[in-house]
Amino acid sequence: MSTMLRPTGAKRIAFFVVSDILLSFITLYGAYLLRFNFDIPTKFLDPFCTVAITLIALKIVFIYAFKNYRVIWRFYGLPEGKKLVYALFGAYAAMSLIYVALPDLFAPFPRSVIIIDLILSIIFLGGLRLLKRLIFGFGSHHANVQPTLIVGISPNTANLIKSALEGSIPYYPVAVVSLQPKNRHMIGSTVQNLKIIGTEHLGETVREREITAAIIDGELPNEDFRQAYQLLSEAGIKEIKRSALLADGAETITPLSVEELLARHPKDLDTATIGAFIENKTVLITGGGGSIGSEIALQCRRFGAARLVLIDNSEYNLYQVGEKLPEAALHLCSITERETLNAIFSSERPDIVIHAAAFKHVPLCEANPHAAVMNNVIGSRTLIDCAIGHDVPKIVIISTDKAVRPTNVMGATKRVVELYAQNVDPKNSEIVSVRFGNVLGSSGSVIPKFKSQIESGGPITITHPDITRYFMLISEACQLVLQAAAIARGGELFILDMGQPVQIRTLAETMIRLYATRPVEIVYTGLRPGEKLYEELLIDESERKTAFESIMIARSTAYPIDELRNDIDALAQTENVVEGLRRIVPEFAHAKNT
Repeated sequence: MSTMLRPTGAKRIAFFVVSDILLSFITLYGAYLLRFNFDIPTKFLDPFCTVAITLIALKIVFIYAFKNYRVIWRFYGLPEGKKLVYALFGAYAAMSLIYVALPDLFAPFPRSVIIIDLILSIIFLGGLRLLKRLIFGFGSHHANVQPTLIVGISPNTANLIKSALEGSIPYYPVAVVSLQPKNRHMIGSTVQNLKIIGTEHLGETVREREITAAIIDGELPNEDFRQAYQLLSEAGIKEIKRSALLADGAETITPLSVEELLARHPKDLDTATIGAFIENKTVLITGGGGSIGSEIALQCRRFGAARLVLIDNSEYNLYQVGEKLPEAALHLCSITERETLNAIFSSERPDIVIHAAAFKHVPLCEANPHAAVMNNVIGSRTLIDCAIGHDVPKIVIISTDKAVRPTNVMGATKRVVELYAQNVDPKNSEIVSVRFGNVLGSSGSVIPKFKSQIESGGPITITHPDITRYFMLISEACQLVLQAAAIARGGELFILDMGQPVQIRTLAETMIRLYATRPVEIVYTGLRPGEKLYEELLIDESERKTAFESIMIARSTAYPIDELRNDIDALAQTENVVEGLRRIVPEFAHAKNT
């Protein structure tokens, strides 16, 4: 029974066609009554049926031609009302032409009836269509339903439109926008009675239909997703959502997130290669409680690691990751503790070591340079030496784009670690480094900071209007790290393709548009100590390609290992950390920005 009562496009059209026929008979007869002061002469009733059939047929044809039967009843509004009026004017104009051409067919016929019936038809046919909107307009959310664009065409598009037509989602779709070139041939046709338009007609459609919302098909490729958001923003659409397919096959609408707009979604991710590398291995991860280390741990569990060993010097972080990975062995210690590390390596005997532990916050490292050196350089050297000493087959060092022509202490310390990993005698181990930029949502990332500032009403603080950064989803970055490690043969410095750099000001403006419920100001505070306007991923233009487009190999930098060891020892003892770092990393140009 519920299925029979469920609204569909066919039922809606049938209802309005029948209603229009009945109401048109009533309005036409009413027009005759008004014309003859409620006393219609018999001779005028003889051609009444001919007049009625002709006029009603014209009205149905014109209303259909103006697509008024496609409109969902509860969403009927002023734009649709205008189209109904145009359709009725067209029908009565056609009736007048037929009367002029064939006057005997309708004789005798009072011509003023056409004007009276037109007015009555606008009132009654329009009133019927506005009735449900008027009823729901008092205290119901349906009154606030917005005319909406569906952006993108996929196998789920028809289901999304159907959900809207059946009232499952509170949006009123008026058109479908085609983005992909392969769908250009569909422009001008319809999906579920909605016309498909090209991007060249987007602005015009938005203005004509007073569209204020859009739903982006969640199945779109990532490049199309970003393009859709850009086009919709430029067209003046304020509310942009995305569709998502639930496990039961139903469509749902979710808010658009900035992470989705910045996500890279590398196409060459090879889960089989990663699985073969990780499966049945014991994996030790330093910084295992941090955002990157914990995500790598989760990925390793997913790919079938036999055992996970997590090291972190933060009790809280280690506790948190332990809640997610109760099977993992948790070790609370610093990577500078050689004896403790040796004991862990002896007992756990890892097959893979992934070194993610580091002090990463640029201003804090600037304020505490000696601590940054001890943790990032001395701790990393200690960790690498212990792993080599215990014949760990694979050692993976997580590096950063800030190590390229560094302008701050943090970046310089990470460059020192890259040099050590490239030049130390690996003996029975394979040592590789993987360099990438910012990961979305990591501790210290601008995105959670901006969200917090928006929630508190602003302002959003940015150091410089022209500052840019690379971004990648943390899950994607960690998978690519594992993929790079899987193909490594030792000594490589891998560079992850981070896509195009993102202007932080544009990122802030996008987040304000997505999350703010009131105006939020952007304030520029000036570059912080050690901060530079843009980051790089290569020291020079020379790199080797791998089998995967998302992973490249940078040229190695030779540094005699005994000399490097001595320079690192001197760095740990010096009072002038910046000069000590510059001795090892000659391209280090310290930017104080004070």
